[in-house]
Amino acid sequence: MTDTEWQAIAPLLPWPTWLDGNGGRPEEYCRRLVIDAICYVADNGNKWRNLPVEYGIHWKTLHATFTRWSRDGFTLALHNDPREKVREAEGRDREPSAAVIDSQSIRAAETVGADSRGWDAGKKVGGRKRHVIVDTIGMVLVVLVTAANVQDRDGARPALELLRDLYERVFLVWADGGYAGPAVGEPRPAGQRSALELGATREEILVRSLSGRRS
Repeated sequence: MTDTEWQAIAPLLPWPTWLDGNGGRPEEYCRRLVIDAICYVADNGNKWRNLPVEYGIHWKTLHATFTRWSRDGFTLALHNDPREKVREAEGRDREPSAAVIDSQSIRAAETVGADSRGWDAGKKVGGRKRHVIVDTIGMVLVVLVTAANVQDRDGARPALELLRDLYERVFLVWADGGYAGPAVGEPRPAGQRSALELGATREEILVRSLSGRRS
């Protein structure tokens, strides 16, 4: 990790509560070293227990730290804060109001369980499918992984529900013809988040909130 990357990441880490006298012990390992070790596992697709001994951190300790930080919102902040800064630099609002959804089937390793992979007959690929939603400048908003045999419109339902939970300003989502089909969701009682409807007859499909356009 470069010094510039660390300067961007460090402020997003959860505040050590022991510094405020709220109990707990000082952290045993340098936070930058912990982040480097986590990045190694993520970048190489390793099992946690295969963490190289050169890092000097037991893999159980690293996994527990990552789990705790994720629970405290670090991974979400690490994803959202840089994206919001990029959007501002582009002269846009921090939160998007429109998005694009698409999917990609990829081969799965032999270690992937048979219950979580399938055969995409259209792409002739056996494995998993990732349903990705990005904003209009290509910044990732949501990623959902399913078996490859899951139809695009069926994978869109949970992906779009997650999109609405995380980004309430999004009122418009564009998709290709693979998403044509029944409504993604049904109207909900007043006061609750509305489901998302997916349906149009053109190549580009308008996905809109049943409660109407948001500002």
